[in-house]
Amino acid sequence: MENALKAIVKALDDKKAVDLCVLKIDEITSLADHFVICSGTSTTHVKTLADECEAATDKIGYRIRSREGLDSGSWILLDYGDLIVHVYNKDTRNYYSLEKLWKDGTEVDISNLLED
Repeated sequence: MENALKAIVKALDDKKAVDLCVLKIDEITSLADHFVICSGTSTTHVKTLADECEAATDKIGYRIRSREGLDSGSWILLDYGDLIVHVYNKDTRNYYSLEKLWKDGTEVDISNLLED
């Protein structure tokens, strides 16, 4: 899973995701181990970010379980089981405010994940 998390974070960073963050939530829920949350600057950018996540995980054989929101472009969710990726537009991210909702999770320092 660490390789998948690194691949996802690098793919999002490479495609200029806005306010990229990772929350470690395994100690507060059985839903997943980590949430990856970021924003795109347009509907096209949101879709591109989600596509890049899938391409990056496909390369390492880490398969997605489900995806939601591809038609809307305002919030795309990629469910990998132990990792859940949320790609939003700015307004939708502000509205749902997952970082506040899951504030008991631990924010992960992504600088370590961006190193080669």
